[in-house]
Amino acid sequence: LMAQGVVKSYDPNSGNGIVVLDSDKSEVYLKAGSLKGSIFRTLRQGQRINFDILEEEDIKIISNVKIGQGDY
Repeated sequence: LMAQGVVKSYDPNSGNGIVVLDSDKSEVYLKAGSLKGSIFRTLRQGQRINFDILEEEDIKIISNVKIGQGDY
């Protein structure tokens, strides 16, 4: 499921973060290792990204982070 959202918080030390989905403003968890294989080494607050959403034990988790699209 490809989704788009804005980074609410990101801790470069732990690799954990929270992204707010554009579609329904819900929060999705970015866990350590989520950026592996992407062009990103870190994320900044307010950054727009595209990503896939996986569900692990009823928790939405981001994977496959890509750069945001459009004129943001």
